[in-house]
Amino acid sequence: MKKLLLTLASAGLLAGSLAAHATPEQDRQQLLDHFKKAFPKVVYDDYVYGALAFDADSKAQYDSIMEFPPFLTDIEKGQKMWETPFKNGKTYASCLPNGGKNIAGNYPMFDDKTGKVVTLEGAINKCRTDNGEAAFDLGDMKGIGTLTSYMRTLSDGMLMNVKVEGPAATAAYEAGKHHFYARRGQLNFSCATCHVDNAGNRIRSEMLSPVLGQATHWPVFRGGDKLVTLHDRYQGCNKQVRAVPFKEGSEEYNNLEYFHSFVSNGLPMKASVFRK
Repeated sequence: MKKLLLTLASAGLLAGSLAAHATPEQDRQQLLDHFKKAFPKVVYDDYVYGALAFDADSKAQYDSIMEFPPFLTDIEKGQKMWETPFKNGKTYASCLPNGGKNIAGNYPMFDDKTGKVVTLEGAINKCRTDNGEAAFDLGDMKGIGTLTSYMRTLSDGMLMNVKVEGPAATAAYEAGKHHFYARRGQLNFSCATCHVDNAGNRIRSEMLSPVLGQATHWPVFRGGDKLVTLHDRYQGCNKQVRAVPFKEGSEEYNNLEYFHSFVSNGLPMKASVFRK
């Protein structure tokens, strides 16, 4: 195991090598070219399945589980939360674009008024506070986690369509990109160490997933019933490399999600799925 970790830590095929002055679209294309060369048989849309795209047996097991997902009760609870009116009689659908349908792929988005990246969870919390309700704690899986387990299904099939327009938005994107490629923690890993350079390789019994498609399927139910949001997973990754994690909804994680989501533009969304 120690030898494997050292191998992963020292690898450097692409991590940190994206041009500093490349446009976001050039960054995305460079990643596409890297994975096309590394995995020529993988169909682009299959990257939404993460590491399952590299393992036919695991993908078959996933398909079988998704026929009768063990977490349907949780999604039904999320639907009830979504449809329950606020005290003022309004609903989430009344204060989100298009009634909340086919919008998740547009997030995160940059808000020029506040000068910050807004995630979908941030937009949901603004909807709540605008209607006199308390904002959810972003680490509350029974609150924001359960709600989004249903709400994001309203965008299933939508193609990721994150926009980076203007100097301020580009600066936020670049901050997220830097976070993705910066090494941290006692193991001196970056996000790219595992999910670019070593995607498709195994660490212990787990195959490492590629960055392409990672932002398309959250939240996930790990092991069948443990709800995990994207920022919760960011925290888990930081802890695994022995780095101090940031708080869910922090500017650091919002910017990371901005970059992370943009590079999956053009891939179809599929929310609330099973993962090991």
